[in-house]
Amino acid sequence: MKNKIRLLLGNEAIARGLVEAGCAVATAYPGTPSSEILPAVAKFKAEEGMSGHVQWAVNEKVAFEIAYTASIAGLRSSVSMKQVGLNVASDPLMSAAYMGAKGGFLVISADDPGPHSSQTEQDSRLMAMMAKVPVLDPASARQAKQMVRIGFRMSEKFSIPVLLRPTTRVCHSRQDVVLEKPQLVELKADYQKDPFRWAATPKFRFKLHGELETKLAQIAAWEASGPIQLNQVSGGSRAVLASGVSAAHAAEIIKSLGLWDKLPLFQVLQPYPLHMDFVRSILDNYESICVLEETVGVIEMQLGAANRVKGKLSGYVPGVGELLPEKIEEILSDFAGVRSEAVTVGKAPGRRPTLCAGCPHRAAFFAIKKAAPRGIYPSDIGCYTLGLNLGAVDTVLCMGAAVSQAAGFHHAFKEQEKHPPIVATIGDSTFFHSGVAPLIDAVVQRVPFVLVILDNSTTAMTGNQPTAASGFGVNGEILGKVDLEGLVKGCGVGFCRQEDPYSIKDFTSLIKEALEFCKENGPAVVISRHPCLLDLRRKGGSWEYRQVKVTETCDGCGFCVSQFECPALVLDEDAEQVSLDQGLCSGCGVCVEVCPKKALEVVL
Repeated sequence: MKNKIRLLLGNEAIARGLVEAGCAVATAYPGTPSSEILPAVAKFKAEEGMSGHVQWAVNEKVAFEIAYTASIAGLRSSVSMKQVGLNVASDPLMSAAYMGAKGGFLVISADDPGPHSSQTEQDSRLMAMMAKVPVLDPASARQAKQMVRIGFRMSEKFSIPVLLRPTTRVCHSRQDVVLEKPQLVELKADYQKDPFRWAATPKFRFKLHGELETKLAQIAAWEASGPIQLNQVSGGSRAVLASGVSAAHAAEIIKSLGLWDKLPLFQVLQPYPLHMDFVRSILDNYESICVLEETVGVIEMQLGAANRVKGKLSGYVPGVGELLPEKIEEILSDFAGVRSEAVTVGKAPGRRPTLCAGCPHRAAFFAIKKAAPRGIYPSDIGCYTLGLNLGAVDTVLCMGAAVSQAAGFHHAFKEQEKHPPIVATIGDSTFFHSGVAPLIDAVVQRVPFVLVILDNSTTAMTGNQPTAASGFGVNGEILGKVDLEGLVKGCGVGFCRQEDPYSIKDFTSLIKEALEFCKENGPAVVISRHPCLLDLRRKGGSWEYRQVKVTETCDGCGFCVSQFECPALVLDEDAEQVSLDQGLCSGCGVCVEVCPKKALEVVL
């Protein structure tokens, strides 16, 4: 039977590669640009009638540990996350590198040069170097799928975890991909007890470290992952080395500059450990070497010979941001000494991101400001970070830090006579991810602050994946679920109440009550509960659509626009009145309570 060809997203191509390679256990925590991988694994397994375990974990560390244990038991497994998620999973990653793998184990860390949707544009290849695990760097969706199979082979051949590092432009590009017949692999676990390896004490870890260095030397000589020359050019004193999507851009640009038969281009498939024979060959044959890679000079630093290498460390290639095609063309034109007619791409005027019309978080933030107008507002990672537009978010550090920073602000101010109220915000999924531990610490220290858990019953920012309280999994299968209020009370919190933020008055009153409680009793928790409007699985609830109109009493003061920032409310300064965009309005009706002039009314 002839193989089918399908147009796939890069993340879908990776998922297809996992299924075809016989990945038995796949775990993940959602985060752009990696979020589509796990659902696609579930979809392809269902299409092929294949069994296996596919799950969203509560965070990246848990996801890693589950998948890695499946590898210890002899099964092929994978874990996927975004680059900052690898920070969360770094603890088991470092240890797993020493202990090695049994069944093939692939760690997929999707990097975000730019960054487009991340706190940092960190380079996961540096994490691989620190952990001492090999890393593969695909240039396209099709190549990412191919590298999955290479990664599993490498992992099993050398008994080592392997990092696959696609970037945003690979994850979210589309390409025709051949769908091959999935590999039939033994799904029966076979755990062989070996405590000197799987539970190694420091003395044995020293031995494992030595074995790891031997593995890396062997991987640096493994032909299957070695660099490839994309154009057959011999001679000359200059060469270009590229990895990831930069290699794809470089190939197109070298062709367009008429240099395809003049300037050698090598694609580095495995940036770490760099193949030593390749390093020697490059340094022996070329006087000047241009290295194109995102976002740190990982290849460049392994080449040495700083005076001959032009890249990020030398300052020849920009050290921050994406290597977009127009920038690569500029670099290569200069390197080859040819004229470039590259078109300068101007930046289109943008619009700052804002919460959706009717988003329950907007109502919660408005109430928080009303209840604690001179407060400090630590917040967290999620779509609710956009509360900064409303003046209700002061800090955003990393997952779960809203709770820790609330405590930190208290300890910084507690010796002063005037102590500003502290109201922290965190999403329900983020709270499950890493908010529980700092809340326990705050209870122990009796820190007086209010934590508002913005519970929209989904992981909204990354595509509405289920949370620990959803009760269903990636396939919609029925699972156990965590009672959020019970969890909060189990942490020792004495005040835990929930309210729908659409009820602005009641919600504001509840925040004020919580602020009074926390002064003498430690942290108080308010759960802001209303489903995300973009989650198609949401239940209708008791809130009905309310059509709003602007009355003649509107004097165009702009309070509703500047302080509530609903995109459905538009201020016409010429007419000195606000208008309502019915195409954007969700019918929440909250703006009626927001307007201080009572110029907005519900149409009966």
